[in-house]
Formats: sequence, structure tokens, C-alpha cells
Amino acid sequence: MIDQGRVLLVDDEAMVREATAQWLELSGFSVECFSRAEQALERIDPFCPGILLTDVRMPGMDGLKLMTEALKRAPDLPVILLTAHGDVDMATAAMREGAYDFIEKPFVPERLVERIRRACEKRRLMLENLRLQQSLASRSVLEARLIGISPAIQRLRRELLALAELDTNVIIYGETGTGKELVAQCLHEYSIRGKKQFVPINCGAIPENLIESELFGHEAGAFTHAAKRRIGKFEYASGGTLFLDEIESMPLHLQIKLLRALQEHVIERLGSNTLIPVDLRVVAAAKVDLRGDPNFREDLFYRLSVSELHIPPLRERIEDVPLLFAHYAGRGADEHDREARQLSDHDLDALQSYAWPGNVRELKNIAIRYAVDPRASVAELLSRQTPLISAPLAGRQTLSLAVRVAEYESQLIREALERHQGNIKAVMDELDLPRRTLNQKMQRYGLNRSDFTAQ
Repeated sequence: MIDQGRVLLVDDEAMVREATAQWLELSGFSVECFSRAEQALERIDPFCPGILLTDVRMPGMDGLKLMTEALKRAPDLPVILLTAHGDVDMATAAMREGAYDFIEKPFVPERLVERIRRACEKRRLMLENLRLQQSLASRSVLEARLIGISPAIQRLRRELLALAELDTNVIIYGETGTGKELVAQCLHEYSIRGKKQFVPINCGAIPENLIESELFGHEAGAFTHAAKRRIGKFEYASGGTLFLDEIESMPLHLQIKLLRALQEHVIERLGSNTLIPVDLRVVAAAKVDLRGDPNFREDLFYRLSVSELHIPPLRERIEDVPLLFAHYAGRGADEHDREARQLSDHDLDALQSYAWPGNVRELKNIAIRYAVDPRASVAELLSRQTPLISAPLAGRQTLSLAVRVAEYESQLIREALERHQGNIKAVMDELDLPRRTLNQKMQRYGLNRSDFTAQ
């Protein structure tokens, strides 16, 4: 039998309540019964999928008071009142206050069923409209965060909103600079966990001897310098979302502990034998495909990759570049108290003929420089990039991808050091790099802070 709708039935008389419920269930409705108004009120919220059918005269909170309180929680909820013969005037007045309908006792069952059916249909249409409005609002907000009009970014937004409704673990794939953490934040915010914590951790930026404590926490005295108990990211994120960036860099021995935490939904702090239950969604991000990676456990991969999102690189959605550039340039102008600049046709051509190997992170950097330097054109700013970026591929095809990426990375760090005159903290903030990672890269590329400090 097709479900006709849900009815919250409130009546303090057990025989009447049971007989009414039985008739409604035989007519195809799902019925939840309450002997007291206060009990029913706890089940009502704006998305309550059904109607309220309540007797008027009851001890404690009566039906009229219940209607008033219910409509405060769900203004569009249809409320049908069951009244005695002498209460008709009162019920008529209640309809002016928001009641959907009333029916006198004793009632003809078929008439009650028909009125409830119409009320349930009205509620169904109201909820569909409400969900559509919320969906459109969500899409509008999401479009302002994941900017673009290309088919690739539109597909990403659709997939994100669909996955947000599922409380499953997700792996996000994307090149460096594509915005994996932003996508993870959006996934969290549009999920049922959106009002809880979003806790990010970069697995590649934490020393191997500290990452276990970062994830699972420790007790006082668990190791040298562990002076007091510390709550780990897993425990802190319970109820919300834990974002594991650069998951591919997680050490193998720690992958085993992560797998157990995901399977058993419990963790142990270092130095403790107590199991601590955790309830969270894990979103991981990787730059490379983890499927078949010999350095990544297959069982952990399948535990994490219940769902996947793939962020397109900027070169695959080049039509989005002008929108993104205008957005970040406008923000840069506001932040630095500069007048917003209009892009010329020449600027637009330069933007859309560029390969953007650093993706949105690189574009943001160029856009801010464009906003704060009124003399610079887009083409001029791009020409200052390493030849890897500004020159065509011809003549560089003999170089490996690793060499090209290293050249680009070295140039970005060098420019940031020059721009901030060797201020390491400012460079860390601009490039979104931990100090340890920045120091390693500077050492690798022979960059010394003293060479960039003001004399």
C-alpha cells in the first residue's frame, strides 16, 4: 500500500487514540501516537514530514496551546483539531489563528481520512518547495565559493551537494593549488555535520614522530616533554568532519591505526589503554591516485574511498579564469585600499592563453599583485614567472615533469622572499606552507633568508 503520509496523533483517551490510529493505518497513513501534547511537541521541527491531529481538551497543555507552540516551530505545519460539539466556535476561531481544519466528535472515519489526506498532500508540496528553496540558496552560496561557469566546475558543485547529503567518507583528488581544502570545507558545511567542527590536518607537514600524537592525542608522561594530556584531532573532530590533507604522505605504521579508528569508531590516546568512542566523517585529500599505490594500504583506501570528488585543474576550465581573476583582484584591491582595475582585452587574452600550472593558488597570487601594482599588466606579471610557465612547451619538452615543477616552486618561493624581504612568517602565510616544509624547500633550492632581508 502506498504511504499516504505521516500523522502525529495526540489524544489523552487511550480508546479513542487507538481506534483512530488503527483506522488511519488501514487507510495507508503512518501514525505516531501521543497521550500528552508535550510529547508530540518534541517531534515537531520545520521539516516535520507530516501533519498534526490533536484533541482540543486535554489535561496539561491542551490542543490549542499545542497548535500555537507547534506553529512556532513549523509555521506551515497543517494542524487538524478534534473538537466536541460545543467547541465549534472555538475551533473556528482557531482556524483564524492558523489551524488547517477541525472535525467534530464523533466523526465519520471516511471524512476524517479525506481531510487528513488533503492536509498531508499540502504538507508534501510545502516541504518540496522548502527543500527546493534551500537547494537554490545552497547552490547560490556555493557558486560564490566555488567560482566558475565551466561544465567541469558545475559538475563538481552538483557532485558536492549530492555527497553532502551522505554521511560517508570521501577522498578528494586534485593537483596542488586546486582548492582541495575549500572543497572539503564546503562538503562539511552543507552536510548534516555542518554546525560541528571542521578540523583540518596536513599529514605531510607534521614530523613523523609527532603525527600520531596530533591525530590521537596523548596522556601526560606518554613521551618526553608530554607534560599534560592533549586531545588529538580525531577526538576534537568527533561530531564533525576531520580533513586529512596529503593523505598519501601518511606513514604506513600510522595507516594501520587510522584504519582501526575508522572501522571500530574508537581511538586510544598515546600512553592510555582507554578506548574513546568517536563519531565523525573523514574527508581525505590526495594529489595522486591512491588506487594501487604500493605505499598506501589497500584496505585503508577502500575504507576512505566510499565516495570520491575530482577537482579539475585550471587548465581544464580555462573559461573560469576571468571570473576567478576578477574575484581575487577585487578582493586584493579592497584589502590593500586600492581602486579596482578593469581588465583589458589584452589582459583577458593573456589570462586565457596561460597554462596555470599552479592552478587557483597561482592565479590568486598574480591577481593580488595586479591589484596592488597599478602599472603592471597581466601579461607583464605573467612574463615575470619562470620560463617554465611563460614560455610555450616547445624547447622544454625534454625536461621531466618533476624538473619543471621544481623550477616553478623555486621561483614562487624566491619571489615571495623578495616581496617580503626575507620575512619567513609572511612567506609562510602567503604560500600556505608550514615552517618545516618551507625550510626544507629553501634548503633544497639553495635559498637563504639573509639574501632577501633589507640591508
